[in-house]
Amino acid sequence: MRLLGNPVLLRAAVVFCCAALAFLLGMIFMRLLRKSITEEAELSSDAHPSLDVLPLHLYNTVIQQLKQQKHELVVQSQAEQQRARATETFSQAVLTNLSCGVLVFSGNGLVKTTNPAAKDILGFAATTGMGAEDIFRGAAVENGGNSATGIFPDGSTEEPTRLADEVLAVLREGSGRRQLQAAYETPANQKRFIAVTISPVRGSDGGLLGVACLINDLSELEGIRRQEALRSEMSAAMALQLRTSLKAITGYAQQLADSNDASVATKLAEDIAQEAADLDRTLGGFLTEKRSEQNLTAGAASAN
Repeated sequence: MRLLGNPVLLRAAVVFCCAALAFLLGMIFMRLLRKSITEEAELSSDAHPSLDVLPLHLYNTVIQQLKQQKHELVVQSQAEQQRARATETFSQAVLTNLSCGVLVFSGNGLVKTTNPAAKDILGFAATTGMGAEDIFRGAAVENGGNSATGIFPDGSTEEPTRLADEVLAVLREGSGRRQLQAAYETPANQKRFIAVTISPVRGSDGGLLGVACLINDLSELEGIRRQEALRSEMSAAMALQLRTSLKAITGYAQQLADSNDASVATKLAEDIAQEAADLDRTLGGFLTEKRSEQNLTAGAASAN
């Protein structure tokens, strides 16, 4: 108690306790500082930290981003599929409603796509998987002469070009578009006259993917053309006959004017009457036929 009552000793004891506490705090601080420096050194020296040291929220962030990317990819894939289906539906609708026939041959020479008009013109119920030889068979290309016999206006003869060979040539050589006409016979032996446009089908890289054939039925137009040609021939023959008859009548009339014999005059008059009757029958038949054609044409026009 005396020692505690001594102010000098009491002050010294307080100073000693403060110093000891400060020393203890300093040691604790130094240890914590050394531990912090050691952990930072270990983290800085590790270039690829393991996943175990990553925070949990970072895992969640990565997982959410992956889910978002997957969702976006699914949405994009569905949109592309819908566009593809819409394009295919539109293309199919266009092919179905085309009035001209469409045949598309793939690179192996077999029909890949066709439309109802092509089946109707060619007379097939189905053409998929068939080759040009099977479809066009012996159809020969018109070259300005008789393609069936190979006889041409200049008198030369040559082997007629087959329509199937033209399709295969474009497919093999990749040449430009060809526009052809040919006499065609369906499997049911129906004769038709068709116009065919053969075009190569190329991909985005310029490679040949196949051949497309556009087919139009010109049978009605060809029939009209032949009727016009026949009518022209008939008109020419009739004009020649009319000219011959007029010359004959003129000759008979001249003889009748120069003759003084009654029997000869009677015979010449009979000849003139006979020529006039023949001429009347010929012209009357032609005019009747022409009038009938006009009535049929007018009836068809009114019906349409």
